[in-house]
Amino acid sequence: MTDTIAGALAGLASAADASHPTELSEKFIEEHIAIYRHLHAHPELSSCESETAAFIQQRLGELGVASFISGGTGVVAVLENGDGPVIAFRADTDGLPILEQTGLDYASTATGTLPNGDTAPVMHGCGHDTHITAALGAVQLLLERRDSWAGTVVFVFQPAEETAAGAKAMIDDGLWRKAPKPSVVLAQHVGPLPENVVFISEGSMAMLADSWRITVHGKQAHGSSPEMAIDPIVQASSTVLRLQTIVSRELAPRTPAVVTVGTFHAGLKENIIPESAEFTVNVRTPDETTRDQVLSAIRRIVSAEAAASGAPEPTIEPINNFPRLYNDPEHTLAVTAALEAEFGEGRILNEKMGMGSEDAGWLGDAIGVPVVFWGFGCLPLADLASGEMPAANHSPFFKPNARSAVVTGARAAMAGILHYVGR
Repeated sequence: MTDTIAGALAGLASAADASHPTELSEKFIEEHIAIYRHLHAHPELSSCESETAAFIQQRLGELGVASFISGGTGVVAVLENGDGPVIAFRADTDGLPILEQTGLDYASTATGTLPNGDTAPVMHGCGHDTHITAALGAVQLLLERRDSWAGTVVFVFQPAEETAAGAKAMIDDGLWRKAPKPSVVLAQHVGPLPENVVFISEGSMAMLADSWRITVHGKQAHGSSPEMAIDPIVQASSTVLRLQTIVSRELAPRTPAVVTVGTFHAGLKENIIPESAEFTVNVRTPDETTRDQVLSAIRRIVSAEAAASGAPEPTIEPINNFPRLYNDPEHTLAVTAALEAEFGEGRILNEKMGMGSEDAGWLGDAIGVPVVFWGFGCLPLADLASGEMPAANHSPFFKPNARSAVVTGARAAMAGILHYVGR
C-alpha cells in the first residue's frame, strides 16, 4: 500500500483536470456528511444490519424511492427512467468486531453479538459506511438529474460482506427474480488513498479466500502427569508453525498467497492439559489451482501432526469462503475511461486489491454477467503530506475524511453508472 500511495501522490503532481466532473452542491455534501457520520457511529455486525437496513429504507423513502428487503438485512431499490440499459450498483453495509480508536467525535461505541454469543465492540473499520453513503448519494443525484440518463439502475445494499454470506444470501433469496436482471454489476471500495484518486485493474481484482476452524483432539490429564495425556496444545502449536511453510516452501516464490492463523484457544487452567485445542485459519490465494494446492497442504499437515502426536484425526469445519472477483476486461477498460474523464488523467491507478477479498463477484457470476469493481481514496492531500503511512482498512485507527469520502465516493459511483445509462 505504501508504493500505491507514493504512486498516487506522484501522479497527482502532474494530473490533468477532469473533462466533465460531477458537480456536487455544498448542500448535498453537507447532507451526506451527516449521513456518513450517522452510519459510522452506528455500525452493525455481519447479518445483523437490521437498523442499518431500516435507515437505508427510510432515506430511500424520503427520496420517494420504493425498496424491499432481500437476504435478511439487504435492501434493494430499483430506479427506472425510461428505455435503456439495466445495470446494478452494489454497496456493502456491515461493520467489523473492532474497538474503534480513531478519536473522532462520532466514533462508534456500539457493541454486537458474535456467532458464538460473545459481545464485541463494532466499528465500520472497513469503510462500508462510505459505500452506503456514496450509493445513497448516487440515488439522489440520479433522481435530480433524470434528463441526463435513461434506463434502470438496481441499487443493491448488501449485508455480510465481511463473512462472505451477504451476496449469496441475497441471491438465494431470489434477488435476480425480484429485481430486473442487469447486464453488468458495478461495485466500489474505499481505501487509504488521496481523495479523487481511483484504482482499478482488469482481470482478477481480488483474492480467493477460505477460512477454517480446526479442532485438534488430545487426552486430558493433570499437568503433573504429562505421560498420561496427549497434549493438544503442543500438537496445535506444532501445526501452526508447520502451516507457515506452505507459502515459503511449497509455492513458487512469485505466487501471491497468505496463510494466517487468526485465533487460538485451549484449556481453562494452567495445571490441566486440556482435551482439545482450537484455532482458525484464513487463506488467500490468487486462483483455483493455488487454492486447491494450499487447502490440500493444510489438510495434510493437520492430519500428519495429529499422527505424530498419536492423537485422533482433527476436525476441520469451513467458516466461509470468498469467490473470485474478476473484472471483465472490456467493461473495465470502458469504466476506467469514464473514471478518468471524471477525475482527470493521472488520478487513475492500475492497481488491484492486493491480498484482499470480496464477495461482490457472486452477484454477477450467479447470472453470468460481467462485474466491474474499483477502489477510491478518502484522504485529503494535507493528511498525506507528512509521509506517515495512514491507517488502512480493518485497523481500529482507519479514519476516512468524511468530506473526501463523500465527494470521491459519489463522483466515482456516478461516473461508473452514467457510463452505461448516461445520455
